[in-house]
Amino acid sequence: MVAEVVAGYLSGSTALLADAGHNLGDVLSLLLAWGASALAARPASDRYTYGFKNTSILAAIANAALLWFALGAVLVETVRRLFDPQPVQGGMMMIVAAVGIAINLGSALLFMRGSKGDLNLRAAFLHLLADAVVSASVVLAGLAILLTGLTWIDPVASLIITIGLGWSSWDLLRDAIRMGLLAVPRHIDDAAVRAFLQSRPGVSAIHDLHIWPMSTTETALTAHLVMPGGHPGDAFLRELAEALAHEHRIDHATVQIECNADDCALIHHPPH
Repeated sequence: MVAEVVAGYLSGSTALLADAGHNLGDVLSLLLAWGASALAARPASDRYTYGFKNTSILAAIANAALLWFALGAVLVETVRRLFDPQPVQGGMMMIVAAVGIAINLGSALLFMRGSKGDLNLRAAFLHLLADAVVSASVVLAGLAILLTGLTWIDPVASLIITIGLGWSSWDLLRDAIRMGLLAVPRHIDDAAVRAFLQSRPGVSAIHDLHIWPMSTTETALTAHLVMPGGHPGDAFLRELAEALAHEHRIDHATVQIECNADDCALIHHPPH
């Protein structure tokens, strides 16, 4: 990132600065994810009964916001350069961007395995992978400038890169905000979970079902099950929690058993 900022100013390339801006977002993203991971590992306390697991969600939201802020800053400079093109050293652009391709691809591989189940790791993986693509685009832009001498190629390449990065990061921003609002995580089918609970032996009805993310990797559930035959015992609850964990990836399940549908006042509330 530092090399691209220096080279961007020396060569006059906004495309390099655009890549550096995105790399700055990656550095901050990794630091935030690292900090959130460390906090999430801390034990629960009397005040923070879930511990600090939720900090990973806050980090994901901050990461998405920082990325868009960096893209906005680069976009402003790009538009200015479109109306006032400056001399650009295409050769320096190509050399620095080529090094960036190797570094970003190698870094992205470190996050590939964990990116499927953790939004923070997915954010880091996508940022680094996108950086490799951006660096490749800068190499091509530098080559085009060397061959044609047209300086407007640089701000146009920067504009295309910025728009592309904004488009590709939209899902990340949307998922982070959804987690912050405690929406059902994308990988969980709430209708399937409801059907699963409803199909348990002895269950006649289910209400007050809530599924929400405790962190970017853990999910919690609470539900009220109406069982007219009476409480089925602790073994039923233990097996239910294990099934929810293995079949639906729900880590923390809390179930309340009710013998009659009218036992719970919440069932009459419209949201439930």
